Amino acid sequence: MNIVIPMAGLGKRMRPHTLTVPKPLLPIAGKPIVQRLVEDIAKVCGTQINEIAFVVGHFGEEAENNLLKIAESVGAKGKICYQEEALGTAHAILCGREVLKGNVIVAYADTLFKAGFNLNLENDASIWVQKVENPAAYGVIRQDAAGNIVEIVEKPQTFVSDLAIIGIYYFKDGENFCKELDYLIDNDIKVNGEYYITDALENMNNKGVIFSPAEVKEWLDCGNKDATVFTNQRYLEYLKEDNLVDSSAKINNSVIIQPVFIGANVIIENSVIGPHVSVGPNTKINNSIIKNSIIQQNTKLLNANIGDSMIGNYVELNGNSVNLSVGDYNVITI
Repeated sequence: MNIVIPMAGLGKRMRPHTLTVPKPLLPIAGKPIVQRLVEDIAKVCGTQINEIAFVVGHFGEEAENNLLKIAESVGAKGKICYQEEALGTAHAILCGREVLKGNVIVAYADTLFKAGFNLNLENDASIWVQKVENPAAYGVIRQDAAGNIVEIVEKPQTFVSDLAIIGIYYFKDGENFCKELDYLIDNDIKVNGEYYITDALENMNNKGVIFSPAEVKEWLDCGNKDATVFTNQRYLEYLKEDNLVDSSAKINNSVIIQPVFIGANVIIENSVIGPHVSVGPNTKINNSIIKNSIIQQNTKLLNANIGDSMIGNYVELNGNSVNLSVGDYNVITI
């Protein structure tokens, strides 16, 4: 199995956090978003992951090395592929054409999930979906009597289906999928100036490729701060049977309300932490109350009372507050 992960976007809705760190490398329960994605795909596939193409802008050497390590963590070879210009989903995927061969999964990097199924590798292709309350806000699938997907309808104004596409696709024949993407580029088939995967899927369906739905139990978004904090909460719930407190953490005169993630060399004193808090390595928290929040690495919190918040790396925060979104390297006294 190969994986292509388009992730070249600027993450504008996640600023200020994405001014210094690419959005897919922001932490969820102690691991980067994209690492959570790769690990969960590997579980669902039940087969060896051979190659992973990360389609990026220019994130810098450190970020790229981190991505290669994520591929290695699941026994795969990582490839860094560049999308120089934002020309749509189909164009982004084609930037990873080196791995569009054999069994292939395409997954957008801000889409996390809990599956509840094992992927059937014998299907021609699969589109991953979840039931939603407001189908008009999504791209949805229309199925025939046999349950196969016969059409994708973008933001239907009249009811078609409540199964929304979550942004993950499986193809048994990666080479054939690549040819369909090339067809769009070669024939300049665009919508609003961009090349879309939906047009390739429609062409494949018209040529007899059978698309099957793969319905996930939960679809978790990391599109903005509030969604990311909620996704962190859900992952901590999924992982609550595990011990997510690093043995090197020092916790003095404090209350820890599970589930939480506490990273290496964290120092917590005279504080209440949790539930649903992730604390990155080398962070120091004193005389504070923190719940339902993501606190990143090398940060210092003193006299803070925060919830539903996201605090970046190398932040120094002194004072009371309620709901914050603080980027890296800020010093704030309230």
